[in-house]
Amino acid sequence: MADSKVETISRLAQWRIDNFGPCSYKKSDPFKLGIWNWYISIERNRYLYIHIFPEPSRLSKEQPPVARFILRVSNNSGPTRKFYISPVHERVLRTSDDFVWPVDTAFLGRFVIDVEFLDLKAFPGNGGVTRSIWPSDGKLQTVADQSALRCLSRMLDEAIHADLTIITADGTLKAHKAVLSASSTLFHSLYLQNADEEDTYTIHMEDMSQESCKSLLSYLYGTINQEDFWNHRLPLLGAANKYEINDLKAACEESLLEDLNSENVLERLNDAWLYQLQNLKKGCFTFLFDFGKIYDVRDEINTFFQHADRELMQEMFQEVLTILK
Repeated sequence: MADSKVETISRLAQWRIDNFGPCSYKKSDPFKLGIWNWYISIERNRYLYIHIFPEPSRLSKEQPPVARFILRVSNNSGPTRKFYISPVHERVLRTSDDFVWPVDTAFLGRFVIDVEFLDLKAFPGNGGVTRSIWPSDGKLQTVADQSALRCLSRMLDEAIHADLTIITADGTLKAHKAVLSASSTLFHSLYLQNADEEDTYTIHMEDMSQESCKSLLSYLYGTINQEDFWNHRLPLLGAANKYEINDLKAACEESLLEDLNSENVLERLNDAWLYQLQNLKKGCFTFLFDFGKIYDVRDEINTFFQHADRELMQEMFQEVLTILK
């Protein structure tokens, strides 16, 4: 029948019924909304009863919809147009018996049923958390973050309105004072001290190679990739410590702890002492003494002791004594 079709737009489903008698039953054609196919059915027996339910399928059985919705019934048009609006309903819908709304109305002939879905979630069969199938604030934030990162990447790569020149050990780079100021209180105070100088500014980072400095800028602009971070961890750690970029310092410490082995443990221990990385130092001590890897570095330990800080050596001996107790 022509009036069994349900029109949909966005999250709204509308069923226009042309002819409905005093004792009738009618079921719509299936319509798609979200990831499910749906039906609306109506029947009259004193009240007008409206049912909403998903089409029986494997999907609706394994992941039944959790729907939050409002219904509205109105006669089609005219000066005496009336509305009946339901409360907000929220429930799991599996069959035609899961939801019914009785409407005390004498509407006959032509009228309209609107169903506005405020949210649709897939009910997890494994007992997990229900999640909306529609874009949420988190997804919107992800899109916004990606857009912002693309803009920052262009600003850095194309030196758009760059007002900062960085002189490295083997080349120069362009950047933006505002980005560096927002990333480091030390940079910010440095620029404040020179606020009366010309618009462009030059800083010297000759203790870093151009490639390492590029990685530092990529981190500050939010565009660094894992390979560059991995390859330049130690220069990045030195810069993070020097310019008080604490989140980068923490990321470098965590990364250096992840690939600790017998070949690098003494070097990492020295870095941990130099940059006051307590977690890395503790990890090195655990690796050497608790796991007995001190015997794997017997050939290197003498050279290490010749150059190690006296206080670090005292801590190492104290660690040994603690284990022997």
